Formats: sequence, C-alpha cells, structure tokens
Amino acid sequence: MSKVKIIFFGDVMGKIGRKAVTQIIPVWKKTYSPDILIANVENLAHGKGVTDKTLQEMVDAGINIMTSGNHVWRKEDANYLSQKPQYNLVTPHNDPRTPAGQGYGLYTFANTKIFIGNLLAESGMVLVGLEDSPENNVTSPFKAMDELLKLKEYKEADISLIDFHSEYTSEARALGWYLDGKISAVLGTHTHIPTADAQILPEGTGYITDIGMVGAYESVLGIEKDTIVDRFINNSKIIFKAPETGNAEINAVYMEIDTKTKKTTEIKLLREIVEIN
Repeated sequence: MSKVKIIFFGDVMGKIGRKAVTQIIPVWKKTYSPDILIANVENLAHGKGVTDKTLQEMVDAGINIMTSGNHVWRKEDANYLSQKPQYNLVTPHNDPRTPAGQGYGLYTFANTKIFIGNLLAESGMVLVGLEDSPENNVTSPFKAMDELLKLKEYKEADISLIDFHSEYTSEARALGWYLDGKISAVLGTHTHIPTADAQILPEGTGYITDIGMVGAYESVLGIEKDTIVDRFINNSKIIFKAPETGNAEINAVYMEIDTKTKKTTEIKLLREIVEIN
C-alpha cells in the first residue's frame, strides 16, 4: 500500500486508561480504519510500570506496538517482558536501563515495515531531591538519534516513528526540527497534557509536542486530584492513587503516512471523553 493509517495513543494511565483504550478502539476502527495501533504504556499498571497481565490486556484490545518511558521499570521486569514477541514493547534507547537493541524495533503490519524508536529527554526528568535517579544518566537524545539513523532496521523500513518522552516543550520541539525529513513522525509523550501543535514540518515529518494521556479526566495528570492539591498546599507525601472509574480522557494522534515518500500526509489530535464504570 502507498498509504498507511496509524493511531498512536498517549500515555495509558492505569486501569481506567486501559479500559478507555479497550472501549474506544472499536469505535475508532469504524471511523478511521487504522492499519496500525500504537500506545505508550509506561504508566499502564496502576499508573507506573508494566506487568504481564496489563500488557496482555493491551494486546487483547488490539494494540500492535508499545512504547514507554522512564517509569516503565517500576513494576515487573520490563526488560524481560520486552523479550516476549507478542508485546512488541520498546524502552528508551538512551536510558542505561535499556539493553542493547531494545530501544527500537522493526515490525511489519499491513504489509508495511515500520521502524519505531523510543527516546528519553535529557532535561527536566529528575525531581528535586532525587538527583541520584537513573533518569540523570540518560545520554543525549540527539546523539542517540544519530545512532538509530545508522541502523539497518531504520534503512529497511517503509516508515519510521519516534516516541520522544520529554518534560520540556523546547527539547521536544528542537528534536522535531532536528529530525525533519529524516523520520516520518516525531511524537511527544510524558507530560500527560495534549498540545495543540499537531503539524507536518516542512520536510514532511509529522510532529506533536505531546499527545497527552489516556486516563482519569477529573484528576491531576491521572492521579487523584485532592491528593495532588494537598501536596502543593501542605508539601504532603504523594500517595500514588489513580481513579479507576468515572470520566476518562482519551488522547491520541491519527496519522496517514505515504510509504513511497516516507512522509506524513495527515496528522491530527484525537480527543474524547468517555465514561468508565
């Protein structure tokens, strides 16, 4: 085919996010007829990390490929789970916790070879007081991207996508410009807030600073809202509690990519609010 249709879900946040993805996929399949479904899953299991069970839930829902971020190692061993071929799970290429070859993949769906890479931002990922966090040891995503562009898997692909898991909009934007014309699409994740800048850059690369999340609508980034409000007021300890029912926001991007030119021809943010019981 000369055109492939992709829906890429932002960070799927906990049980309510998993249910929302499962609920919306049949609807969006009728509306958009996507060929490939992708999701960022670093917050899949109760808001942090992944498990065998939750990854299988996404496969059963219809997700073909899964990307991640700095929280993916918080539950079960993501490096072990990434070796299971049914999950097609990649972890950030420039994070020292990611084994060689696990930060990217070449997959075939809808007769299309798709190269997908996962990168972690170098700036703003470490909270004050947690300076010894592994996130402090990531290498430059720009230099890491130079490595990925030399891979035979990238050169063999019909299309290529990068999930850039970043805190700062400036770093995400800069990487988008750096990769314009080299990658079919650069898609930002991590902040859980969708940005209004889905666009095609001058050389044909689809871009958005952050897709947003799939999680509790009446929350703070997917976490129970009163807990976070109290944290800001009283400097209290954060109890990581994610609502499991109620309204959920679903944020994703829909893309059409020309497999002959490897350029994005359409990109738009998809956003819906659904009720999860």
